Amino acid sequence: MGSAGLSRLHGLFAVYKPPGLKWKHLRDTVELQLLKGLNARKPPAPKQRVRFLLGPMEGSEEKELTLTATSVPSLVNHPLVCGPAFTHLKVGMGHRLDVQASGVLVLGVGHGCRLLTDMYNAHLTKDYTVRGLLGKATDDFCEDGRLVEKTTYDHVTREKLDRILAMIQGSHQKALVMYSNLDLKTQEAYEMAVRGLIRPMNKSPMLITGIRCLHFAPPEFLLEVQCMHETQKELRKLVHEIGLELKTTAVCSQVRRTRDGFFTLDSALLRTQWDLHNIQDAIRAAAPQVAAELEKSLGPQLDTKELPSREWSWESQGPSSTLGPERGAGH
Repeated sequence: MGSAGLSRLHGLFAVYKPPGLKWKHLRDTVELQLLKGLNARKPPAPKQRVRFLLGPMEGSEEKELTLTATSVPSLVNHPLVCGPAFTHLKVGMGHRLDVQASGVLVLGVGHGCRLLTDMYNAHLTKDYTVRGLLGKATDDFCEDGRLVEKTTYDHVTREKLDRILAMIQGSHQKALVMYSNLDLKTQEAYEMAVRGLIRPMNKSPMLITGIRCLHFAPPEFLLEVQCMHETQKELRKLVHEIGLELKTTAVCSQVRRTRDGFFTLDSALLRTQWDLHNIQDAIRAAAPQVAAELEKSLGPQLDTKELPSREWSWESQGPSSTLGPERGAGH
């Protein structure tokens, strides 16, 4: 299981982060479970070595001692002597989630740590469901923050909310075109717009590519947000600003990421599945889509040698002493 298991730990996979768990603790837990799985293999039979042991001479009545050549096991490489074979494994972190948020979190192991950087440079969109609560404002835009103000919300309707969301989406789409540095009159820009590949060239503020209301039952409402370059705090602030536009106040009670690039909730491993075999299977299942999507988004900028091929041969990858340059990539 040791080197063979390690050879299949190169790539990207997604886990489901529950609320209340820090991303650093999640990463350390995944690393610990992987090390436990790699070290769980049965140790090979120890090599035999010849030693001369002092013992009584056979057939001698006077109990004379003599040296006898004996084959004994060598325990130099036994785990109880030298410790576990694997003691450290670098696990890279994709776009992070803060403590209160939950949802899809992408991690990389081995060569997958470099793919996390490619994901970041591709400026892929992410989906969130954001739950809001009308009628109060807090200092940190969270439901459990320090209460600042209470307001009425009887005048708020679904139509007014949809109108505000349409205005927000329109303004952010204009900003997306501006940060992409594209001339919309060119054929290249038209083809990129048709394929949905218009992306900002560099780092930008939060850009919302789509936003709509999924459920409206005052004082609660549920939004679906498609965005990039966001933080969870900015999404909570967005709920607060929507409340102000509706001539009331609002706080955010839940932020849940349902998609990160090409990883969705269906492909995210639950906490009970954070073990070696499930992670190996998840990496293998995601490899073809990772290669296809990154090649589509980055095109000539991408070093295809780093991508797992669609006929990825896991056994051809030998164990590597360096499993990734950095522990974290992205924000």
